[in-house]
Amino acid sequence: MKPAQELAHQGITDLGNIYYNLIEAALVEEALKRGEGRLGKGGAFLCSTGKFTGRSPKDKFVVRTASVEKTIWWENNAAMAPEAFDLLHADMLAHMKGRDYFVQDLFAGADPLHRLDVRVVTELAWHGLFIRHLLRRPSHDELDSFVPEWTIINCPTFKADPARHGCRTDTVITLNFDKKLILIANTAYAGENKKSVFTLLNYLLPEKGVMPMHCSANHAIGNPSDTAIFFGLSGTGKTTLSASPDRTLIGDDEHGWSDHGSFNFEGGCYAKTINLNPEAEPEIYATTHRFATVVENMVYDPETLELDFDDNSLTANTRCAYPLEYISNASATGLGGHPKNVIMLTCDAYGILPPIARLTSAQAMYHFLSGFTSKVAGTERGVTEPQPTFSTCFGAPFMPRRPEVYGRLLQAKIAKHSAICWLVNTGWTGGAYGTGKRMPIKATRALLSAALDGSLTSAEMRKDPNFGFDVPVAVPGVETTLLNPRQTWTDKAAYDTQASKLVSMFAENFSQYMPFIDEDVKAAAIR
Repeated sequence: MKPAQELAHQGITDLGNIYYNLIEAALVEEALKRGEGRLGKGGAFLCSTGKFTGRSPKDKFVVRTASVEKTIWWENNAAMAPEAFDLLHADMLAHMKGRDYFVQDLFAGADPLHRLDVRVVTELAWHGLFIRHLLRRPSHDELDSFVPEWTIINCPTFKADPARHGCRTDTVITLNFDKKLILIANTAYAGENKKSVFTLLNYLLPEKGVMPMHCSANHAIGNPSDTAIFFGLSGTGKTTLSASPDRTLIGDDEHGWSDHGSFNFEGGCYAKTINLNPEAEPEIYATTHRFATVVENMVYDPETLELDFDDNSLTANTRCAYPLEYISNASATGLGGHPKNVIMLTCDAYGILPPIARLTSAQAMYHFLSGFTSKVAGTERGVTEPQPTFSTCFGAPFMPRRPEVYGRLLQAKIAKHSAICWLVNTGWTGGAYGTGKRMPIKATRALLSAALDGSLTSAEMRKDPNFGFDVPVAVPGVETTLLNPRQTWTDKAAYDTQASKLVSMFAENFSQYMPFIDEDVKAAAIR
């Protein structure tokens, strides 16, 4: 069937030119021809996302139909009426007529047993390039028999009408589980494409016994059974810490944990580039000068094309998107074993939490459901400096089901496979944001190495007086004072006061989960 005929089956008709499954070079060529950006050093594609330099979580909706009425976490997911969605869909289709579009047929998920076939229809050529990097690319033979299970239509030039379309503003991202359709309008921020797919998988996979996770993952070189996963919101270090040169990178952001192991949802990485250091992160830095890497919202010299990694005048959320194979130690399969270590990354802007702590299974569930961290500047619209927050499951904006669904599934898998759990603070030490300093990445890496090689499990531990978890007393290569946050503060009384406030914040936030959790997790929550 010809591309136009295939799209007609989905109601997409009378388009201009249809560019169907173009490869990277052709997409770059089309994007340049349309003035969507510039060719940078090494052939990277330099572009701006315009007004929207981060996600718009308040403009994201789920269509409220009978099939999902009882399973969606409506307190966390805004509802859209089916009739409003139908009007939005029809108006977007009318808007698309006569315009050129780029179609990419892709897989979401490295595991053939659990992957989803997704068709992405985009107005911008570079969006096609972006999503081609971020999802997984079928072979030619697989494309011949490709039938999309879900379709995304992305029209940055279409403005929604809140009164007519039942949305909040003229920007909208909405998922319809009955029609297996995602609509995105009036935002050129490419991350909405990938996070919509993640939200979709977060709903579908638990029914199959697969735990969807907002985490990066790696495994020991030559030994996939020694897999580690790193939960965390954007800016906590998922990409940086999982891309360790002495381990194999499975992926940097989204994974599943099935009955036979872990697997990457994606085929690429979407890394923050603000203050990117070529010495600390040489491989990620190198991708910003590779052909077809998408470099978003970075300031550069218009003559030399030199990127300014420290300039946040456009946004602090500068990013680059590239295929996994641009990282030399990346897994070719995107598959790993059952996680041996489960690491929860938190960016504590209060400077209270230790750089690492070992968690019991119950404590792990407490901190997983709490999801304490800080939203870093630029990731969401309006966030200009670190904001402490509780984002359950370390990914509340992408969780369509209630948190307990994911918590119980993770708890069962941790217990079944005897995974060791750690809480790692990549935030502040010696004081809160504005007074203290960011946790030294060298220390974080040394602590993680000790955790992953097993040496930390036999280290002498102290009981944290605030949260009750075990904290190592001394670790080779790490300043001992750093392991006891109170000692890093000049004003110890101020630390005690802030620690007490943080414990109270945890308790208040966690009270919403108390009716739904097991007694051992309740015991971990009450101190």
